[in-house]
Amino acid sequence: MRAGIRHVVLTLGVIPMAVALAACGSGGGDPDGQSAPRIGLLLPDATTARWEAQDRPLLEKKIRQLCADCVVEHANAKNDVAIQQEQMDSMITKGVDAIVLVAVDARSLANEVRDAAQADIPVIAYDRLAEGPISGFVSFDGQEVGRLQGRALLRAMRDDSAGKRQIVMMNGDPSDPNAAQFKKGALSVLAGRVKIGKAYDTLQWRPETANMNMSGALSALGVANIHGVYAANDGLAAGSISALKANKVDPLPPVTGQDAELGAVQRIVGGEQYMTVYKPFGPEASAGATMAVTAAHGAALDRVAKDTVRPTGGKQVPAVMLTPVSVTVGNIKDTLVKDGVYTVGQICVPRLASACSKAGLT
Repeated sequence: MRAGIRHVVLTLGVIPMAVALAACGSGGGDPDGQSAPRIGLLLPDATTARWEAQDRPLLEKKIRQLCADCVVEHANAKNDVAIQQEQMDSMITKGVDAIVLVAVDARSLANEVRDAAQADIPVIAYDRLAEGPISGFVSFDGQEVGRLQGRALLRAMRDDSAGKRQIVMMNGDPSDPNAAQFKKGALSVLAGRVKIGKAYDTLQWRPETANMNMSGALSALGVANIHGVYAANDGLAAGSISALKANKVDPLPPVTGQDAELGAVQRIVGGEQYMTVYKPFGPEASAGATMAVTAAHGAALDRVAKDTVRPTGGKQVPAVMLTPVSVTVGNIKDTLVKDGVYTVGQICVPRLASACSKAGLT
């Protein structure tokens, strides 16, 4: 770290971790005249609801709790690699003390990650494993996400005979390393158990692309020949379901998802989407904020991370890997509602009153 960065005292606990920053929150900047620590927060897009609605406020709140005088500088790349590269360059030029990065394209941001490392600015890869010399990583087990989706899809299809059920796979953006992990985990469960009629990679995770691809799959395979849809996240699920409904598919085949978006939870209650994967935002944001504040003060990240990961083009670094949760209509109350992600009132809009009553969401 650069000269003048304060040392810190850390108090460790279980995830979500707590960190006591002895020199932080005193106000008035550093004793040696340095300004308050600055943390860059670079998010990838506004297409996926979680980034601005969940992760950003949780990260900012936790950073303030850990370090009252820390300043968060936020930017959203709007799914544009060039914009995010410029945002990284800007953070480096400003000389921020740490960067939390959710990369639009892990490979394309590798040079900027290297530039940050050369400027002694630690980069915390958040949710997506960026390439290059990152300093730490916070995410969920991506292959387990895919396994949860695959198992749920098999249960929903009641697949008793190998190869007799046909599915469509709506995978994520191949430039997102998480998408490859989700797909690998799903295929480890589905391979040999179902026939994959069509499989698509979805650039920038766009729901409208999933909608177009699902329409194409229906034309190619036939309405009656799609028994399930593996959708890697809730946005792709929404696009797929819209196409199924537009083509008068009834009943709808089971459709997976991920991110526990409110719209997806409502679709699950209403019977249009079978499941989603809940990745508790609170613990992830807590771990990400703890890493960022710790790094901004020059302390070792292995004090606050029990796991390790080796990114492409980088060395092994401390990591926090969290456990995802499968959510279907039967456990919404015991997961999302219990954790305070949504209230019953938010989920149970008037059109879902009867379905919510049936689901025990009252």
